[in-house]
Amino acid sequence: MLRHRPLGSGHPYSVDTEQRHPALPIAGEALRLGVRATADVDVVTLEWDDGESVTDFALERVQQRSRGQAVDGGHLASAQAKLARASTGFAVDVSALTAAAQYRYRFVGGPTAAPRSQSTRWFDVRVAGWRTAPDSIVAADEAVGRVTGSTTVLDDGERIHRVRFALRLDEREHVSGFGERFDALDQRGARLDSVVFEQYKSQGAERKTYLPMPFAHVIGGRGWGFHVRTSRRVWFDVAESDAGMLWIESEVDSPSDASDVLSVGGYAGTPATVLDQFLAEVGRPEVLPSWVHRLWASGNEWNTQAEVMRQMDAHREHGIPVGSVVIEAWSDESTFTVWRDAQYAPNANGGPLRLNDFSFPAEGAWPDPKGMIDELHDRDVRVLLWQIPLIKMRPHPVGQARFDAEAAQRENVLIQDETPRGALKPYRNRGWWFPLSLMPDLTDDRSAQWWTEKRRYLVEDLGVDGFKTDGGEHAWGSELHYQDGRRGDEKNNTFPVHYARAYGDLLKSAGKAPVTFSRAGYTGSQAHGAFWAGDENSTWDAFRWSLFAGLNASACGILYWGWDLAGFSGDVPTAELYVRSLAAAAFVPIMQYHSEFNHHRSPSRDRTPWNIAEQSGDARVLEMSRSIVELRERLVPYLTAESEWAVSAGTNVMRPLFFDWPDDERLWGQPLQWMLGRDILVSPVTDEGATDHTATLPRGDWVYAFTGERVEGGSVDTRAVPWEQVPVYVRAEAWERLKFTFANET
Repeated sequence: MLRHRPLGSGHPYSVDTEQRHPALPIAGEALRLGVRATADVDVVTLEWDDGESVTDFALERVQQRSRGQAVDGGHLASAQAKLARASTGFAVDVSALTAAAQYRYRFVGGPTAAPRSQSTRWFDVRVAGWRTAPDSIVAADEAVGRVTGSTTVLDDGERIHRVRFALRLDEREHVSGFGERFDALDQRGARLDSVVFEQYKSQGAERKTYLPMPFAHVIGGRGWGFHVRTSRRVWFDVAESDAGMLWIESEVDSPSDASDVLSVGGYAGTPATVLDQFLAEVGRPEVLPSWVHRLWASGNEWNTQAEVMRQMDAHREHGIPVGSVVIEAWSDESTFTVWRDAQYAPNANGGPLRLNDFSFPAEGAWPDPKGMIDELHDRDVRVLLWQIPLIKMRPHPVGQARFDAEAAQRENVLIQDETPRGALKPYRNRGWWFPLSLMPDLTDDRSAQWWTEKRRYLVEDLGVDGFKTDGGEHAWGSELHYQDGRRGDEKNNTFPVHYARAYGDLLKSAGKAPVTFSRAGYTGSQAHGAFWAGDENSTWDAFRWSLFAGLNASACGILYWGWDLAGFSGDVPTAELYVRSLAAAAFVPIMQYHSEFNHHRSPSRDRTPWNIAEQSGDARVLEMSRSIVELRERLVPYLTAESEWAVSAGTNVMRPLFFDWPDDERLWGQPLQWMLGRDILVSPVTDEGATDHTATLPRGDWVYAFTGERVEGGSVDTRAVPWEQVPVYVRAEAWERLKFTFANET
């Protein structure tokens, strides 16, 4: 068998063996064409038809790649792994392509004895070429400073597929934002793009993100910002190839004779003014209740009612105040709506169930979920449940999971894919997490309501306070079809925005605050709940990467943000890393720890303070953690008030220092500092083994929060810093009001 998928899996950063690359051939560039073949195939030939003659090209064997992973006898995390190991790859390069020309091709092959006994169908393809275009084809606001005559388009003679143009950068200017970026605060000198992607760990090293936005601040010159008004993929060359230029290349889809293919918003003024204008256009955050500012606690191994309550009891016994528990492993892992071990009669029409449809056996994992939630509420602890926006199809669904899958197809609420012949079929998740699952079109109101109604009893009958809206990066492929008629190239990035919105709407319809906790997002996510920085190891690099992510996300208007403090994966953090990270997390909007599933092996990998103390052998961790969390409790009123102020003012609570001091060049030398609200400056210790720390202070009069000592701004301040003490400076004029927040520390 020979298999060729022209567009591949849709992985944005990897080329599959059996795809065409680039998917849109470009004149002047080589075109690679590949197939995946079963083990009986020894020879493959490309038949290339240019309209006048058919030319044969012999393909060479290549290492097979699928969805970003090499197949070399190992395995893929999908149901197709066995087939992949029994197959091989072939590829050939074709050149001398002509812009606007139409070609067709197919592959033939077979064993050596019958080298043309198998074939694919014929594939048609047009070749595009870059040409100059009038600048007016991009509607750009005056503030962006577009370079005259820099505009070109990628045109195949029928449609324009991309547009490229340049903005001028002053040599003094820094460029920051682009969504949640893990590698740096200033992206000048870098290349990056905007595509929602699940990068499991090492996001800073890989320079990929769950939450991109084609928006950035330009600081240090005249003061401005820009927003490429599209949900399609955009690439940025931020003075990497040309020191004075910011090149933008965006996917578009317009007729070749179109006079307007893209819009770019421009905003003049200070970073605060720029952000306010941007939020007025894309949506502002909604104020969430004060309890979101308290400590969030979770662990993937807290997968029974007894274990959840044991952990909550332990928090109380150890004097660690906790405001929310996120229960991840609560469901049957097939419907993601039913508590594990619950007994019920499945609804054959796939309709929603209510609490009175279930019974909960005493010997089950969750003998009384409502009683548990009620008790936690009595303890002033809120409850969030984990979710994933997929219908799991492996292993083959049975019972309610089967009925749900059948109903989703019958009710036409799924994202659709194209068959090789152009018909539509349900999209099957191409990613490595929950592979081959069905995916509801949560960008469609009807489909979203169908989906969330199945979860309504969790809110209305049980009293759940919010949802951890995990995932959301599963839509791969420009050819996908959504309910409104648009395709994946335009819609995939928007999926996580609507995912969080759908769950927020469910909560609001039940009289609850729209508290969702997402890792994926895009432009527009600002208006929908809280976010965390995704999956990461317990390392010092990951600590720094996470803080960069928070500062960039905050610069783009993500208000309620946090990260898995000290990491969630692998070996537990050292005592030093844990306490330093906990101390820094006390001064971001969302403070939470979480740990990955470890099959209940010993020693435990929970990120609770007492477990870190036990595993590290350093008993001080518990007392230091208690002190930090108690300080966080005293900060809650301040954080609540400053969140309300930030929403009304169109700014943010956690702000890179360039927001308030855009002309202070010194501050770029120490980018991991931020303002928390209007009066607190945070300068965390992020280096292992540090015993003292130097903060770079902006102008103004400051008070060091842990001693009450006055410090003159516009200078540096060096002092000894114990693990539990993140360097914090309070504006002198606010000290009398805030000193009692730090009273137990001074």
